Amino acid sequence: MELASSVFTEGGAIPAKYTCDGERDINPPISWKNIPAGTVSLALIMDDPDVPKVLKPDGIFDHWVLYDIAPTTTKVGEGEVPGTLGANGAGASAYTGPCPPPQYEPSTHRYVFVLYALKTTLGLAPGTSKPKVLSAMQGNVLAQAQLIGTYKKKL
Repeated sequence: MELASSVFTEGGAIPAKYTCDGERDINPPISWKNIPAGTVSLALIMDDPDVPKVLKPDGIFDHWVLYDIAPTTTKVGEGEVPGTLGANGAGASAYTGPCPPPQYEPSTHRYVFVLYALKTTLGLAPGTSKPKVLSAMQGNVLAQAQLIGTYKKKL
C-alpha cells in the first residue's frame, strides 16, 4: 500500500492551512493505492509522537482517528469524513490540526499518518478512543502504510 498527500511530501511540512495557525481542524487531503485483496475496511490514524513528556507522559497526542472506511475509498478529501470518527487526544470526534507548543523542544513535530487495511469492519461506536480502535484491529490487519509530515508553530 502507498499513502500520500497532494499538499505535502514524505517528511515535508504540512501547510499551515491544516494546523492551528490556519483554518483550524480542516484535515489535509490524503490518498492511497494498492489496497490488498480481501480488505473489508480501512482505518486512518494520525498522531504526534513528539509531545513533551511534561505535557503528556506517553509523549503522543492523537490528532485523528477514522475507521470503518469503505475499501473502495481511495482518498479522504480536505475536510471530508468517509468513515467513523474516533476520539482524538482532546476527546473530540474530529480532526485536530498540528499545534506543537513552541516553548518546548523539539519545536518541529512529526505527524504520523498510518492507513490500515483490515479484514473486517470494526463496528465501534463513534468517539471510540485510539487504544480501543487499535485493540479491535489486532489480528485483523492485512497491510499498513505510513506518511509523515512535519510542522513548527508560527510565533
